[in-house]
Amino acid sequence: MPRFYLPPDDWNAAPALTGDEARHLAQVLRIKAGAMITVFDGRGRRADARVLQVARDQVPLEIGGILRQQAVHPAITLAQAIPKGKNMDLIVQKAVELGVSAIQPLVTANTIVQPGEGKSEKWRRVALEACKQCGQDTLPLIAEPQTFDLWIASQSSCGDLKLFASLAPGAKTFKKILRENTGKKSVTYLVGPEGDFSAVETQSAMNQGFTPITLGNIVLRVETASIFGVAAIRYEFEPSRLPD
Repeated sequence: MPRFYLPPDDWNAAPALTGDEARHLAQVLRIKAGAMITVFDGRGRRADARVLQVARDQVPLEIGGILRQQAVHPAITLAQAIPKGKNMDLIVQKAVELGVSAIQPLVTANTIVQPGEGKSEKWRRVALEACKQCGQDTLPLIAEPQTFDLWIASQSSCGDLKLFASLAPGAKTFKKILRENTGKKSVTYLVGPEGDFSAVETQSAMNQGFTPITLGNIVLRVETASIFGVAAIRYEFEPSRLPD
């Protein structure tokens, strides 16, 4: 069934789709009264719902039994230096599909693109569309962009496991670090821009408890490093994974 976002505050005695969600149902999908859809609140709650009426700006619903999606563990925060072009859209989309809890866009010394006004809202829309398409009922937090220096200064007590993809000599083996830290409740994964982190940023991350990890002998593009890293963390911590 088609999936629609119904904000948590609208799960009340008179639930209704409004705004873009109502227009998408009425004008794009042309769903009629009486049809069944699925709604989710972005916090792990979803339900089947019957469309009672159809209008461009409001679609009243009758909500059925509510189901709750179990939280994905560990909670992954992707701290992402903003890359060039539309690659941030791709990173957000795939990170949502992989079940991240939060995405923190960063402006680093080597970041080429400076985020303009409205970028965060655009990435939130990308995240919402990814949730709708992949069946993810939990909408991750997309934070406002921060400078690397400001963000890293706040990280001294954050997260059980803190990792950053690094091209610097002495970076640890990714698989080894993950397998030495099973059972962690949260992971912060930091990925730099084209050109990697500066030497000062690398040292700042290490000073705040981040472990530099290597993703292998091949130098990956930013978007590949982001998706690969999140996927590896999710795979390695998957409780149903059989032992080697």
